[in-house]
Amino acid sequence: MKLRSHGVRHIGALMISLSAFGLMTSGTLSEENKFFIKPVVEKKVTELPSGPLYWRLENFPTLKDAQDAAGPTSLVGEVADKIWLFTLGPKDASTPGGTKVAEIGPLPPVKASEYLLRVNHAGGAPGTKSTIHTHPGSEAFYVLSGKLGQKTPHGVTYTEAGMTMTGHGADTPMEVFNAGKTDLDELAIFVVDASRPFSSPASLD
Repeated sequence: MKLRSHGVRHIGALMISLSAFGLMTSGTLSEENKFFIKPVVEKKVTELPSGPLYWRLENFPTLKDAQDAAGPTSLVGEVADKIWLFTLGPKDASTPGGTKVAEIGPLPPVKASEYLLRVNHAGGAPGTKSTIHTHPGSEAFYVLSGKLGQKTPHGVTYTEAGMTMTGHGADTPMEVFNAGKTDLDELAIFVVDASRPFSSPASLD
């Protein structure tokens, strides 16, 4: 009986351990299966450059180089082991010392007394997607790796690594998702009305 009791205790301990492992594993898988969104950098400005606006994405050798080159409507951040300068301005401009990666626009116009400029780093495993939401301004995309999809009332659009996408205007319901077979890694760049919530729940029904 003692041997049997000893065995039962071991089986019970093993089951508890396996249950704990299962909970840990399911928690880890749950995290891995989420569409992640991480703020990189943001700032508020009261004026935007005149004329049609574009986001210019450039790489710099060092963080200091990018910060020294930044203008009034520029943002500096480090993503994917690179130093980035994001500048809102006219088409075909350039920044001394920088290597141009992409230009996105023209952006849908935004009117406000104060503007929020922001960059998010986002993505996830194949099949992951954001919640359905809106922004009080425009969102532009640059895909670092993978394939990005965006669903709106206007339809579904796609873009792949090294490519850009100009989003729709303010208050457009959208769902962003990984449309490929590998992990999605992307940058989302915004100019929105700073007086309103940055993101609001929405529906595509």
